[in-house]
Amino acid sequence: YIKFIIIKLNKFKLLAISFLALTLINCSQNGSKAEKPNIIIILADDLGYGDIGVFGNKNIRTPNIDKMSFEGQKWTNFYAGASVCTPSRAALLTGRLPLRSGLTSNTTRGVLFPNSLNGIPQSEITIAEQLKKSNYKTKLVGKWHLGNKEEYFPMNHGFDSWFGLPYSNDMDNVSNLNYWDMWKSDERKNYNNFNVPLILDNKIIERPVNQKTLTKRYLDESLKFIEDNRDNNFFLYLAHSMPHVPLFSSEMFEGKSILGPYGDVIEEIDYGVGKIINKIKQLGLSDKTIVVFTSENGPWLEMGDEGGTAGFLRGGKGSTWEGGIRVPTVIWGPGYIKPGIVDDIGTSMDLFTTFSHMADVAIPNDRIIDGNNLISVFKSLSKSPTENFFYYWGAELMAVRYKSYKLHFKLHEAYDGKPMETLQTPLLYNLDNDPSEKNNIYEDYLDVLDQIDEIIKKHKSDLIIAKDLLIDLK
Repeated sequence: YIKFIIIKLNKFKLLAISFLALTLINCSQNGSKAEKPNIIIILADDLGYGDIGVFGNKNIRTPNIDKMSFEGQKWTNFYAGASVCTPSRAALLTGRLPLRSGLTSNTTRGVLFPNSLNGIPQSEITIAEQLKKSNYKTKLVGKWHLGNKEEYFPMNHGFDSWFGLPYSNDMDNVSNLNYWDMWKSDERKNYNNFNVPLILDNKIIERPVNQKTLTKRYLDESLKFIEDNRDNNFFLYLAHSMPHVPLFSSEMFEGKSILGPYGDVIEEIDYGVGKIINKIKQLGLSDKTIVVFTSENGPWLEMGDEGGTAGFLRGGKGSTWEGGIRVPTVIWGPGYIKPGIVDDIGTSMDLFTTFSHMADVAIPNDRIIDGNNLISVFKSLSKSPTENFFYYWGAELMAVRYKSYKLHFKLHEAYDGKPMETLQTPLLYNLDNDPSEKNNIYEDYLDVLDQIDEIIKKHKSDLIIAKDLLIDLK
């Protein structure tokens, strides 16, 4: 009888061990997919560092982005790839300085226009193309601004579908006013003056787009994509057209902010962030999804009350001051992100490298990738591998950040058509103590200057740039 019990127990142990082994094998097989996050990048256009509650704004209500930062990571030293649209978006999607792809300029134009003949080269590899290698479903909702011909459109660069605008919402001016006179008149409040097309995949479905409904329709498209791909790995790039001027909001938000049209727009964008996070939670995808909220560059200060604020930072859009290129950034993902404040340097180019690693896709080895891998910062708030940042205006290197220090040797003040300035005496700031860039410590830190000089030399020795600057070519 005792022998019978022992045999039974041994059989039970064997069954238990077998069941455990099968379970582990199954988890391992499924784990490769579970470990790959769904990825959502929400990009605002011309949103300033000081335009979000958690970054210091006391007048614009952004409860959803604020909550996202409390549950995730708030990055206080995060940089866009450039201080204007086209090169910034190129940097984010390719992980490379826009000089390498040619998507920058040495003229006052700065960005692609409706009459531009060029766009992102087929040779460039986007985040979407990387993630397709790992069987992600991919969608762009919103502004593209990397080429106006079909060969340059998103669906030829890794996106399964696209709903949005080919360029900025202030282009295709069909009024009788020139650009700057438009902003001095009420004509800017009529979206019919901007003959901008709304495109679904590669076909124009509305022209001019009703910009009052644009942000709402972007949200609806995004929520549907998430719902439809709840059982897939997916990448959603929600690239808002606003708060780039002209400013329009849906009826639910128009006139509701105490800061006028600009506040209305931000509060509607924030509402959409909340709806997206809630959708993720409702579908049980919180532990499988990362959401990044950031801006493509700083605020367009020349637009006054309709241009936003950089908070305590100096300068705005188009400048190489901090306010032009340091952007408010929040990263959320309960399964991947350890909550906290990150004061180390990060850049939009780092997202290409980080998400490639998280999706188990090899980094291209036939080109220089400027982005670093932030996974360790995401998971454990460890030190960021990004210690340097290069501030370009077009093809000109204007300034360099090394750890806490930033050295300007040229200046570009704003996106206003004025030429850059070569400084007779360089400007050096400790951004940890002086983020407003007020106190030049150039003469007191010669050792730092030597270190930055070595960084510049190495950077220039590795600088393989595009043959042509595509924005400048007709």
